[in-house]
Amino acid sequence: MRSKFAIEKPIIQAPMAGITTPAFVAACCEAGALGSIGAGYLNGAETKEFIQEVKSLTKKPFSVNLFIQEEPRIDINVLQNARVALQPFYEELGIPNTQRVISTEVFDGQVQAIIDEGVKIASFTFGIPDNETIAKLKQHNVYLIGTATTVEEVAAVEKAGLDAVVVQGGEAGGHRGSFTEPVELVSTADLVKAVHGKVSIPIIAAGGIMTAEHVTEMLESGAAYVQIGTVLLTAYECEATKTHKNAILNSEQEATTITKAFTGKYARGLKNKFTEQLKEAEVAPYPIQHYLTLHIRKESANQNKPEYMSLWMGENSYLAREASVKDIIDHLYK
Repeated sequence: MRSKFAIEKPIIQAPMAGITTPAFVAACCEAGALGSIGAGYLNGAETKEFIQEVKSLTKKPFSVNLFIQEEPRIDINVLQNARVALQPFYEELGIPNTQRVISTEVFDGQVQAIIDEGVKIASFTFGIPDNETIAKLKQHNVYLIGTATTVEEVAAVEKAGLDAVVVQGGEAGGHRGSFTEPVELVSTADLVKAVHGKVSIPIIAAGGIMTAEHVTEMLESGAAYVQIGTVLLTAYECEATKTHKNAILNSEQEATTITKAFTGKYARGLKNKFTEQLKEAEVAPYPIQHYLTLHIRKESANQNKPEYMSLWMGENSYLAREASVKDIIDHLYK
């Protein structure tokens, strides 16, 4: 697979939707890794434009990551309770409680953008594409990567005919790629060992990988590749906010928590006032909760109030350091 992708190192940059920029993705490609566009929050036209920008900055291969869309079941009582729980934050930040909560269907447009722009690698989070989408992409020789958080999900990804699987351990920052219930937190090392030899497709280990020792451990345990996210968030080329970078650099052990409060899906980030106050609150399903809290997160960033921001980071965030993308990647794998 490494030779197929023409990448120099067995490292994939985690997509990190909402944070990655074309320049950052290109920098990861130029450093010998497989760069990834996090297109989860983009529509078809925006995905196409992002791809074109990356192509203008690097001739090396990269991947596009899509969220599997799901139609939320809207319970009016749950929606009302979720709004009530968020009301104090709206009031403190001085923003109206009138957020749009309807998501638009964008997946087909994103798939078409991948095909139109000749992208040869696509990955998926929050589920498995339907058979029609898989067949359509394979007709255009697109290499398909699924995301799984349990042994059962890994088996489902292979059965669906995808070409590789990201095995996401419990330490991973940001959204859990889970698509089955109940959501389990299995360590990356345990999950890689559990699926190694059980599937015929390449395994990509993700979650908590911050050092050369972590990379070596994963590769020796049977992973063909590692996927890294948090360790790159403090890179000079990463355009995460200064608040986000400082939160990672100043984090200590056990500083993170798993929460649904920001988007309605489980994600790991810095434990703060928002995650603690909403620990027991009713939360609307994804993507409704995402839209309900969108302005809270944006205005908190504007007002420099990190206690209300979704500061995604993995469990080993305390090991992060400031450096260039190339320096970080070179230190992980010589």
